[in-house]
Amino acid sequence: PGNRVRISKGLHIQLPVDQEQQIRSRSGISYRKGLVVHQGIGTIDSDYRGEVQVMLRNTGLNAVEVKRGDRIAQGVIAPVIRVDFEVVDKLDDTVRGDGGFGSSGT
Repeated sequence: PGNRVRISKGLHIQLPVDQEQQIRSRSGISYRKGLVVHQGIGTIDSDYRGEVQVMLRNTGLNAVEVKRGDRIAQGVIAPVIRVDFEVVDKLDDTVRGDGGFGSSGT
């Protein structure tokens, strides 16, 4: 409980250069056992060739045993949009401005 562990999946993938795999928590195991992907979401980039691993955190109060074949996370293939950033001295004004957390509604 409260710790994190890296679990090897025994899987290697090769993605097209304009895609990534996002590793996400599964709602059932999160609810029943308190296991979630440690940073909220994991990313496997298209140039990674190592073994797919999942970093889980136990948010529950009890120890959890993960067995071979358990469905501990899910992967989603998503497009990656590459951008070129431009350094500017000033950004365009908006109604919201620099209002942060909670500033766009209740």
